Amino acid sequence: MRYLLNISSDTDINATITNIYDGTEFRGINVWLLVFAIMLASVGLNVNSTAVIIGAMLVSPLMGPIMGIGLSIGISDRELLSKSLKNLVVMVVVSLLTSTLYFLVTPLSDAQSELLARTRPSIFDVFIAFFGGLAGIVASSRKQEKITVVSGVAIATALMPPLCTAGYGLGTGQLNYFIGAFYLFFINCFFIALATFIMVRYLKFPYKQYLDASHNKRVRQIIIAVSILAITPSVIMAIRMVQEASFNSNVIKYVADMEKSKAMEDVQLISSSRTYSRKDKTITLTTVGRELQEEQIASLRAELKNYDLENVHLNIRQGNGQTIVDISTQAELLQNIIERKEEQLANSSLIIDSLETALKIEQKLRSGDISQVSKEIHVIWDGIENISFANSERINVHTSQVDSVLNVKVDWVNKASKQDTALFNNWLKIRLSKPHTIEIDHIFNK
Repeated sequence: MRYLLNISSDTDINATITNIYDGTEFRGINVWLLVFAIMLASVGLNVNSTAVIIGAMLVSPLMGPIMGIGLSIGISDRELLSKSLKNLVVMVVVSLLTSTLYFLVTPLSDAQSELLARTRPSIFDVFIAFFGGLAGIVASSRKQEKITVVSGVAIATALMPPLCTAGYGLGTGQLNYFIGAFYLFFINCFFIALATFIMVRYLKFPYKQYLDASHNKRVRQIIIAVSILAITPSVIMAIRMVQEASFNSNVIKYVADMEKSKAMEDVQLISSSRTYSRKDKTITLTTVGRELQEEQIASLRAELKNYDLENVHLNIRQGNGQTIVDISTQAELLQNIIERKEEQLANSSLIIDSLETALKIEQKLRSGDISQVSKEIHVIWDGIENISFANSERINVHTSQVDSVLNVKVDWVNKASKQDTALFNNWLKIRLSKPHTIEIDHIFNK
């Protein structure tokens, strides 16, 4: 086992120290490499491209100063420690300025999934940084070629995306994104440096200057204290992440079983949503068809305890006993709309897909009167409180052409997003079969 696990025989201590010392330099080409890498990562996060983000991480020179900090503490090299800390701070400032500037000028301001993934660090990110750091220093200390391993470490530890996400938080004025992302970057830096320190001492790198036992003890105490402070928030976030995942899984099982229950006979579930926070855990169901009675709703709520959902509020929105024409077709339309909303209409092709689907479904629906349309709006668009219709004449002052225009005023309970109002406009025009003769005015009550 000693022969199998031995890593000391192939260690090149002098070359490792020299390489890490050189890697802490930050001037000239390294400055431009960092700026280019930050721009690449920012664009990748902005357009949700994993491939671009990985490419940026391979270009980034951030690993050098971080490993320099761990090495300098491990061999008691104050000059290297000072140089590494100074260059790391300058790198962080340059990175934040670059990413903030990009997100200030980019026309794409929505937070994509790749970006959001860097705002809630957990204990799992600590593991990634620590074991990535171990792999990095072990590979760097070998005599043979190690570029493949070091590149893999750069990808795994993902130092660039958190800095870009922090810049997004600054550029868009969202402080919570900045704090979460910068905390993730701090975790990565600290535990990569810690892994480097541990491996340097394990491989018995020589001290640059002699340290007495009391000094070594004080260094270990400081490292342990900072480690605990760094880990604690991530552990709390990991616990909440596991709790939320368990909640989502239980809700999915509950909704699936509820649809098969006797209480749901002649009732069509067309959408379900869930809200999770420490103060509010809610399941919202939207149904059409037969109206559920109070005792049936109470029975459905009583079932929550069998799915570990005791403190969850069940909210059921019903279509007032009205069966919408062709329920299965309408459910298909709703599912399409929900999927588009969840994807936040990432690009214009999603809007085109949604309109094409709505047009196909519209051929199956009856061209309806206003009362039927209002019932459908009540079920589909939960943010709308009132809607009014009026016919008017529109005259082109240049050609004297007269058109009959349907004017629609929509009162939203809360301020709706541009995507929601655009999607509603498109749906209503298709539903009323008047794409070119309808004008819609949105009023927000709050």
